[in-house]
Amino acid sequence: MNGHLANSLRVLIVDDSLDTASSLAALLRLWGHCVELAHDGPSAIETAAAFRPEAVILDIGLPQMDGFEVASRLRGCTDFGGMLIVGSSGYGRESDRRRANEVGIDIYLVKPFDPFRLESILDAHRAEPQTVPAPFDRSGSAACPSLE
Repeated sequence: MNGHLANSLRVLIVDDSLDTASSLAALLRLWGHCVELAHDGPSAIETAAAFRPEAVILDIGLPQMDGFEVASRLRGCTDFGGMLIVGSSGYGRESDRRRANEVGIDIYLVKPFDPFRLESILDAHRAEPQTVPAPFDRSGSAACPSLE
């Protein structure tokens, strides 16, 4: 654990398993990141618009709207340049990896994944020069496609 308080990221965790999401959030908070949670596709889009994450940890098997669709919609938002999307799933099929790549998922991890691998991924993302989203604003002003 590196302790990143000075260089924390805004991270959105999207997982329909409350235990998985809250456990991962606790770990990321220990690493110094600012974390928000969502538990389904539509709330992930809404939370992202308000929170403006720099990274999203996205479960693929979500209710209402799967993670592939969520990633596709997030990539369609004009205000999320440079946002890292890490997909996570219990399936490691080549077709899932290919689809993840097609919708703009940057990294695809198969559950259960090593949390320290995720820490390395977040560290590398933080070190890259990128377009940083606007500061956290609950007004939800990101230019994103409608959920309808």
